Amino acid sequence: MSVPQRVSELASAAPEHPAMILVGGATLGYGRLHQLIEQVADALVELGVERTDTVGIALRDGAEMALSFLGTSAVAAAAPFNPSYRRPELEFEIDDLGLSAMIVGTGRAELPAALEAARARGIPLIRVVSTGGGDGFGIDVDGEPVRRGVSSHRSGHDDVALVLHTSGTTARPKIVPLRHSNISASAEAIAGTLELGPADRGCNVMPLFHIHGLVAGLCSSLVAGATVMCSTGFSAPDMLGWLRDHRVSWYTAVPTMHQALLERAAAHPAELEGVGLRFIRSSSASLAPSVMAELESTFGCPVIEAYGMTEAAHQMASNPLPPGVRKPGSVGPAAGPKVAIMDDDGDLVPTGMAGEVVIAGPNVMSGYRDNPEANAEAFNDGWFRTGDQGRLDGDGYLFLTGRLKEIINRGGENVSPREVDEVLLEHPGVAQAVTFAVPDRRLGEQVAAAVVAAPAIGASMTEREVREFVAARLAPYKVPRRVVFVDAIPKGPSGKLQRIGLADTLGLADLDAHEAPAAFVEPTTAAELLMAELWCEALGLESVSAADHFLDVGGDSLTATRLLTRVRDEIDIEVSMLAFFDAPTIAEQARLVEDLLLAEEDAG
Repeated sequence: MSVPQRVSELASAAPEHPAMILVGGATLGYGRLHQLIEQVADALVELGVERTDTVGIALRDGAEMALSFLGTSAVAAAAPFNPSYRRPELEFEIDDLGLSAMIVGTGRAELPAALEAARARGIPLIRVVSTGGGDGFGIDVDGEPVRRGVSSHRSGHDDVALVLHTSGTTARPKIVPLRHSNISASAEAIAGTLELGPADRGCNVMPLFHIHGLVAGLCSSLVAGATVMCSTGFSAPDMLGWLRDHRVSWYTAVPTMHQALLERAAAHPAELEGVGLRFIRSSSASLAPSVMAELESTFGCPVIEAYGMTEAAHQMASNPLPPGVRKPGSVGPAAGPKVAIMDDDGDLVPTGMAGEVVIAGPNVMSGYRDNPEANAEAFNDGWFRTGDQGRLDGDGYLFLTGRLKEIINRGGENVSPREVDEVLLEHPGVAQAVTFAVPDRRLGEQVAAAVVAAPAIGASMTEREVREFVAARLAPYKVPRRVVFVDAIPKGPSGKLQRIGLADTLGLADLDAHEAPAAFVEPTTAAELLMAELWCEALGLESVSAADHFLDVGGDSLTATRLLTRVRDEIDIEVSMLAFFDAPTIAEQARLVEDLLLAEEDAG
């Protein structure tokens, strides 16, 4: 049974039971949620969308995004996009996925880069906009026809519901098609692991273009007949209020978010009053045992660490709830698919021996789309090779001991080093470039790059210039925090480039220790003070310098989106994501805000 079908079943059995809580407090019962999903699905069918089509979704997190995903998946394959993507990234997604249409927002919900990319590729646009307020929430769906003469249909259990790109070490990411059967199996496994039931209320703060948010944050609650609060994105200052006001019993997030929430709780302990979580779940990046202990002490509930990946429709292993044993440093026993360890020869190894983590089960994709070479490498005798290294102890608990792949995991966001390399090489002053991971206290891993400057033309090139060049072409989380200029790219004994270990080779193993802190510049003007206040709120910081760079103080695409929403709410001006990252300091953004306000006055 697909997730939309499960919602339909619950709409008949318990139509008034809360299914989704929206920011602002509106509540949709299962009956109303089913109606809205059907409204989206029917509109797509009327516009000519077929079951074999792939429909892009370019919306910010929130109710419209959740409903668009659920409604689209009921009749076609949904392809949600990161709202921070630049136009070149979106054009690649459109071409590689072979989109038939793209769902977009209107007004302030518009993503200009998505509109430009779709129009450039001649992709029909379907607009979804919310209507009404409070419990009268509704949506309108309208758009350009995809084709004519399509009869009404609904996707089946074995049809593709979701397609996502997974980062790769080559220039071209792989396409992961997930069927309804994969998503349902994973969502049901998560609900079973967490013992979710109708009395539970989850708060989803994970982005809905990410498998973690879609399956663990959204679908697991719906298959359990529970309630999910559909947030507009993670915000540490808002989240404690959400947990308290909506009587939330659990949430799932990446370690970066947990740390930001802990910092907020420590600075504002009174906001913890009334928060009554049953448990906290963590996934998508390794959680430090010290952070787990602090979360449990602060919130008075167990923390459940899980292990997931896109190709498995998220969950593969998870620590159990009490009274089950939770082992810090372990991602728990298998919790969905079967989990084993395989050696280089393709043989399964005994308990305790390290090797590659392999999985098999109903939540695992059947293969990458249109990529027989990748499938031949990824599957061995029915087992999917995760690319991660680990071992199983005598109790069947999985301990991850390293990564065989070179993907950079920046706070749960995967970055393909090769993709960043290619952008760096577009700079006329860059002769050679290699991107690699460096340790980061807050995010786990951060992006860095070593660059060989081109003769003459690259002689005056600066680190800031290179970073801003990348920021204009890639999403913020892919921009290198450090760019090191070298005479030659270090290579291994065989002459091949080795990304792994490059941080040590270049003396960047402890990134924070190699950066002398800049002098603190006190924000002084009204615009600087406003931006400083909003930065502190979005990033969970006590103070910021007017000279601080947003990416250097822990900023990423999630916090940038939230911050720009707050700017719009506070002073009623719209700052684009590109303008924001073109002016990455408090001082520069203050001048940008002042210029925009002045332009509005002149226009008025």
